[in-house]
Amino acid sequence: MDGEYFAAWQSGRIVGTVAAFINHEHNRYHGENIGFFGMFEAIDDAKVAKGLLGAASDWVGARGAEAIRGPANFTTNEECGLLVENFSPPVIMMPYNPPYYAGLVEGAGFNKVMDLHCIYQDRQTIESTKSLERLERLVKRASQRSGIIARPMNASDKKAEFKRFREIYNAAWEKNWGFIPMNDEELQALVKDLGMLVEADLAFFAEIAGEPVGFALTIPNFNEALRRVYPRPGVPEVLTMAQVAWHWKIRRSIRGVRMPLMGVKAEHRNKGVELAMLLEVMKALLPSRYDYLDSGWILETNPLIKISVSLGGQVYKTHRFYEKALKT
Repeated sequence: MDGEYFAAWQSGRIVGTVAAFINHEHNRYHGENIGFFGMFEAIDDAKVAKGLLGAASDWVGARGAEAIRGPANFTTNEECGLLVENFSPPVIMMPYNPPYYAGLVEGAGFNKVMDLHCIYQDRQTIESTKSLERLERLVKRASQRSGIIARPMNASDKKAEFKRFREIYNAAWEKNWGFIPMNDEELQALVKDLGMLVEADLAFFAEIAGEPVGFALTIPNFNEALRRVYPRPGVPEVLTMAQVAWHWKIRRSIRGVRMPLMGVKAEHRNKGVELAMLLEVMKALLPSRYDYLDSGWILETNPLIKISVSLGGQVYKTHRFYEKALKT
């Protein structure tokens, strides 16, 4: 990957930033010739935004890119997309930006290329709509046909479980828009970042004939604790993490969970595997101390959105990828 960083200044103070980069692995994997922008931050000033995004466009264009897409930091395995709908506080591992950013990006000549949605379900809706009972009937029929077995993550062997996760993840998302396979370094980073945060009874694998074919990874929304702790310069990280742990384990002030990742191997789709894992997550939510589930992001083209809405879910946040063609 090649990249560069740019900053905008006015009257001696920084008023915006952007990163421009070429992800060669993305271009090889998808047969594209594009560049990306990310790390975009700016005051509400069209000239500042045009200057930053113009600099990013010129940089990737000078290296032969036919278009520039973003925001991405730096792949779809990381935080990406511009928030364009529902500016309530973000959940863990999801980006946030002021509402005026969309106007700045569109004003700089970018157009929508793909929307990413988040689905919200809370305990009250699950119980009042009887969606759980309906889902159980669907999963029972699917399990009888395909032999699907769903199980929670083995807490005593997380390292091996995360390897299984990566295998399924790379196979399940192989044809997804914007996807790049996770490599060993990214897996190690994921295990380091999420391994201690995952609650095993909220993470599930689906198996058919003993083969892991799907997964659903759910984690507490630590953003709720971080907002209470308010990390800031000058406060040691170890103290901040201790305070977060207190809110999580002792005070139990985290009220929701996020399911950032769910995947099913292509050859086992349309068998009810997704429904089996969603059922386990919803069943685990009800007796827990958590009150709501955020599932996202999900590509706007994914049929899982329609399924989730039919079971009482609500599309409540939208992030957007933008793109601009470049002269070659």
